[in-house]
Amino acid sequence: MNITRENIDELNAVVKVDIAKEDYEGKVDKILNDYRKNANIPGFRKGHVPMGMVKKQYGKAVLVDEVNKLLQEGLNKYLTEEKLDVLGNPIPKEQKDFDWDKDNYSFEFELGLAPEFEVNLDGLDKKVTKYNIVADEKMVNDQVEHLQKQYGKMKTKETAEEGDTVAGVFKNEEEGIENETSFELSKIKGKRNLNKFVGAKVGDALSLKTKNLFEDDHDLINHLSVDHDRAHDLDVEVTFTINEINERELADLDQEFFDKLFGKDQVKSVTELKDKIKEDAAKQFQQQSDQQLMNDITEKLIEQTNFELPKEFLQKWIQTVGEKPLTDEEAVEEYEKSEKGLRYQLIEGKVVNDNELNVNFDDLKAFTSEKIKQQMAQFGQTDPSQKELDDIAARILSNQEEVKRLSEQLMNEKLLEFYKEKVKFEEKEVTYDEFVKAIYK
Repeated sequence: MNITRENIDELNAVVKVDIAKEDYEGKVDKILNDYRKNANIPGFRKGHVPMGMVKKQYGKAVLVDEVNKLLQEGLNKYLTEEKLDVLGNPIPKEQKDFDWDKDNYSFEFELGLAPEFEVNLDGLDKKVTKYNIVADEKMVNDQVEHLQKQYGKMKTKETAEEGDTVAGVFKNEEEGIENETSFELSKIKGKRNLNKFVGAKVGDALSLKTKNLFEDDHDLINHLSVDHDRAHDLDVEVTFTINEINERELADLDQEFFDKLFGKDQVKSVTELKDKIKEDAAKQFQQQSDQQLMNDITEKLIEQTNFELPKEFLQKWIQTVGEKPLTDEEAVEEYEKSEKGLRYQLIEGKVVNDNELNVNFDDLKAFTSEKIKQQMAQFGQTDPSQKELDDIAARILSNQEEVKRLSEQLMNEKLLEFYKEKVKFEEKEVTYDEFVKAIYK
């Protein structure tokens, strides 16, 4: 077998693979001999079928199969040994009047080559903002009240007010609706509907329209016991008879409350409670801040790292990889959709290789164990043994899909830490509302 390459330009090449008779003849003859030994053909004893008959029946199929195997093995080996960084897959060039009856064969493949370029991280300095999100006073106070409500006691009352929970029965005989339920009045949509509840007493029957009754139409599914499709278009009148009205009293901000939230004596004052809420919020916000930082870095790197791609080759390749071939116009459209992602994939690969940020198995195992510990801690298991962690990690990492997913997460974290270390960002402290406005401006 002989393989040669002709470089058309820096991004395109043609590889020619020549396969001679001596490359495949021995393998083809062996397979046909095995067929002959095992063939059951009427009129001949097993193992005594004439070779000419075996070749006539199976020869062409075996030849084609073996030549194609040699071709793929040889091409893959060549690309590896030559360290060619190809995009997509080699595309076979169309050959007219190809003849399998000849002894020697030549095949040509088009290659799209990855471009040579440099990534300049210095160009990111002060061009990307690193947001440090903090919980403002209103957010902290709202969370304190939410926790007080969550751990507070329910108090029965006779007259409904905003914020109360009501229990009762929805009914419409014609529509076959009769369902006992309860809900918070905060779920009611619009002042007009809410005003019907405010001031109502136990035993009152309210006349209501189902359309726009709740903030979320899906609530009709549970509260009226109707199916999903019907809930979206339901526009009928129902009565709601109030059986019970409850108000949730706020829990006292005392040591018993603090202990329920964080464990005995971990928090001893309202000030410490608010500090703890701020601390927990900062951890949650950090994930969003980091993700936005990564998104902004990605955009800037794509914007400032210029290189050409083998566009025509990639469009041709895109036409061949789907379940059904695409037209020229569809391939151009698909390429335009995927070009940005391909550019960043190449940039990311360059950063990873140049700075040796690869993920090895020990890294992945440690990363997986840490994720397991975090998840177990959420369910109160704060001190698992190393053997327990190792056993769970081994089960997870036996699944190739999980290995791929976790490897991508770990690589993303490595890249982020690398960028944080190497790039001088403009840091900005913001509230969560200010952060949302900044990223969606």
